[in-house]
Amino acid sequence: MKTNSLIAATALAVALAAPAHAEQAAPLSPQDLVTLSRLGGTAISRDGNMIAYVVTTTDPVSYKRTPSLWVKPAGKGEPRRIDTAGSASDPAFGPDGALYYLSDRKVGESERTQVWKVDPATDVTAQVTAFATDVAGFELSPDGKRIAVWGDIARTCPTFGCESDGNTALPGPGTGRHYKDGAGFVRHWDAWETPGNYSRVFAFDIGPDGKVTGEGKAADGPVGTLTGDSPVKPFGGGEDVAWSADSQSLFFVARQADRNEPTSTNLDIWHSKLDGTAPTNLTEANKATDNTPAPSPDGKWLAYAAMARPGYEADRLVVNLVNLQTGERRELTGAWDRSVASLAWTPDGKALIATAEDVLDTPAFRIDPASGKVTRLVLNPGREGHVGNVVPLKDGRLLYTRDTIDAPAELYIGKPGKGGTRLTDVATTALSQRAPVVTQRFSFKGADGDTVWGQITKPGWVKGRMPSVLFVHGGPQGSYNDSWSNRWNPRVWASQGYAIVSIDFHGSTGYGQAFTDAINRQWGGKPLEDLQKGFAAAIALDGQIDGENACAAGASYGGYMMNWIAGNWPDRFKCLVQHDGVFDARAMAYETEELWFDEWEHGGHPYYEAPEEFEKWNPVNHVAKWKTPMLVITSEKDFRIPYTQGLAAFTALQRRGIPSELLVFPDENHWVLKAKNSLQWHQTSFNWLERWLKKGDK
Repeated sequence: MKTNSLIAATALAVALAAPAHAEQAAPLSPQDLVTLSRLGGTAISRDGNMIAYVVTTTDPVSYKRTPSLWVKPAGKGEPRRIDTAGSASDPAFGPDGALYYLSDRKVGESERTQVWKVDPATDVTAQVTAFATDVAGFELSPDGKRIAVWGDIARTCPTFGCESDGNTALPGPGTGRHYKDGAGFVRHWDAWETPGNYSRVFAFDIGPDGKVTGEGKAADGPVGTLTGDSPVKPFGGGEDVAWSADSQSLFFVARQADRNEPTSTNLDIWHSKLDGTAPTNLTEANKATDNTPAPSPDGKWLAYAAMARPGYEADRLVVNLVNLQTGERRELTGAWDRSVASLAWTPDGKALIATAEDVLDTPAFRIDPASGKVTRLVLNPGREGHVGNVVPLKDGRLLYTRDTIDAPAELYIGKPGKGGTRLTDVATTALSQRAPVVTQRFSFKGADGDTVWGQITKPGWVKGRMPSVLFVHGGPQGSYNDSWSNRWNPRVWASQGYAIVSIDFHGSTGYGQAFTDAINRQWGGKPLEDLQKGFAAAIALDGQIDGENACAAGASYGGYMMNWIAGNWPDRFKCLVQHDGVFDARAMAYETEELWFDEWEHGGHPYYEAPEEFEKWNPVNHVAKWKTPMLVITSEKDFRIPYTQGLAAFTALQRRGIPSELLVFPDENHWVLKAKNSLQWHQTSFNWLERWLKKGDK
């Protein structure tokens, strides 16, 4: 990825329709961001004529969030809200046109989340499941005669729900949780594990009355075979479960839960015949991640994505094919240096449609299952943005969601090569009443002479110089690509009067696997060099950016980088915003839950075997050089980077007499998700910037 040019820049037009008098429109505020309606799950009927989608609204006073279910024709026609008498999520159409969804609609004294269905033509609603425990998700079979449901169920329970579900195995008489030797995860992401309980998939027949019948078949088979979560926790969902084309069996993703689970990325794809026998591990030979099972429409092939290196969660996901009749297996996209994020067959089985990050965009791609040829599809000429939730239709069109830095997701339909038609107006009209921002892409020569990309987002109405904020993304294998965020949102930060500069440093995704791998054992090395050179390049490119009137901000790995900058670039910024960042690599190595991540990033060893790998880039070793004022933000339910890391950083700042503040959320995890908390997060961050940065002339 070498380049001889110093800077290459591409200006992007604003995706939104700007108001007639943009200079008079109010900027996007944190209140706007928090209360903006959000698009949830989407679906389209089998004939392609009707769409369904979930919209979550937020009350501007109470900040209560309410999801609602909507339907509208895929062509012309107005949207209509379905009265679900409760929450609504996960819409899915059956072959008969009935719309299935999850809801906590109250029935008698029960408010458990169950599967419901409604006739979109008549609004006649019926309950499909009535289990003694909550349904976390479901997948309809292709013929509509069966349904797979999943939820947290005791491994010893033969049905979907037993009295033992939720039992924390307290030995008494006290309140202590008791985890035995070899328990594996004792806590994960933001929740303590319940011994013996796992996310489990069960398949049921749907009777003539539209309700599930029988005891159901456990996909994981008898006790003593597979034990693990499916969908995989904490982020797995419907993409982890797929029916066979003939509706007779299930494919699902799971990882064996044992003492090795915190160090293992060995997700496998299992096949259950749903006859009470143990499932078959289809990917047993690969000790790295296998996921995203996608059976072909004719039932012959199973496409899936696979990594090659055990223990590495950010390895390239390559599409593989296995012949379900012969067992023949072949790698399909090994020559394509991108990592697939989703997979779907076209209805005729002649192609796979995938999404993957690609230089600040997340477009869709067509993959030929015979040759492995990959073709990038253009769904939004001029600015692709972030495409997701792609559903190929029989007539060659694609249903998909699209968002950008400027605007959140809306639902579109269209054929590749032409601009898609927007089907929803969840937030577009509301945002058109707010002053637009301008986003510009640029590239520069970074560490090792490689081409590194970045973006500048700034308020379109400011004419003079403006203070700047350097954004540093998390992951670290991630990207500040052209997409919307409800948390670290460049548009709402820029709308406060700042030029926001983001750099996709070495370790970022969408530039080939070698670039992603380059951060390994280099946490404070190449990425810092890229940030230094990238920030300088942005300032040289855009004269409005006041580089001497600047702060830096980041979360997760970005938070780590704030701590690293504090000791290794201490004279550059007037302030720092550090959210959930690693402060002490030694403590992190023993406190985090997914050990595979931290150990891989430091050479593949636990701390006690190679302490020098962890100490080389350890921010705590440079506290004596700290001088930059810092706002520290952390959350008590963050088990990925425990809140004690934030407390330690704040203690270091206070002990050194550096101006600093601490914001602790007792009810948030690694992310700030609740509406009121998000508002407080933004207000606190922006007040901190106001304290240290002087605004220029408008």
